[in-house]
Amino acid sequence: MPPEEIVKNIQFLGHASLKIKLEGKTIFVDPWKIKEEKDKADIILVTHPHYDHYIEIDIKKIAKDTTILLSCKEVVSQTSVKNKCVLLPFEETKIDDITIQGFPAYNINKPFHPKSNNWLGFIIKHRDVSIYIAGDSDVTEEAKQLKVNIMILPVGGTYTITDKEAAELVNLTKPDLAIPIHYGDIVGSKQNAQNFEKSVQLPTKVVIL
Repeated sequence: MPPEEIVKNIQFLGHASLKIKLEGKTIFVDPWKIKEEKDKADIILVTHPHYDHYIEIDIKKIAKDTTILLSCKEVVSQTSVKNKCVLLPFEETKIDDITIQGFPAYNINKPFHPKSNNWLGFIIKHRDVSIYIAGDSDVTEEAKQLKVNIMILPVGGTYTITDKEAAELVNLTKPDLAIPIHYGDIVGSKQNAQNFEKSVQLPTKVVIL
C-alpha cells in the first residue's frame, strides 16, 4: 500500500494520540482523553509514562482480551493489559505481518525525557512502508539517520522539538510524507502545524490531520 493510502487510515485523536488502521489491525498510539471509541485496539503503543501519553482510564476504554501493549518498563509494570511486552530502543517485535521497532526518544537540550530512561518512539513497518512516530523527543543523532516513508513528529516545543526543528529533520531525511502532532493541548497550537508545513521542502508532502 503506498504511503498516501496509509495516511488515509491514520487518525489524529489530539495531542500525541493516534489511531492507525493497518493490515486489518487497529493500532492506538499514546491514547489519552479518548472519547467514545467504537474500535478496540489490536495493538497499543505507549511511548513513555507521562500522564498525557499513558493513563489507564484510556487504555481500558480501548483494550480487549487479545490486545497487545508494547511500551517501556514503567508502563508495562503498571498496565492492566494482560498481553504486554517491554520494548527497548532498536528492539523489534513482529505481530503477524506488522513489525514494530522501538526507537530512541529523548531530549538533548532540556531535562524532561532523559536518554537513560529508554523511553520510546516507534517505527511501524508493513511490507515496503515504514512509519516513524517520534514520541517526546528532540532531533537526535539516531533520528538524523532515518530512512522512512512517513514521519509523525511533535511540533509543540517546550517538552519536544519545535515546528522549526521538526521541519529541519524532515528536510534532512526526506520522507515521502510528514505529519505534525503534539499540539493543541498542554503545548502548541495549530499555528505550529502550519509553520511546520510552510518550512518543509519538497519532495516531502505535509499532511495536517
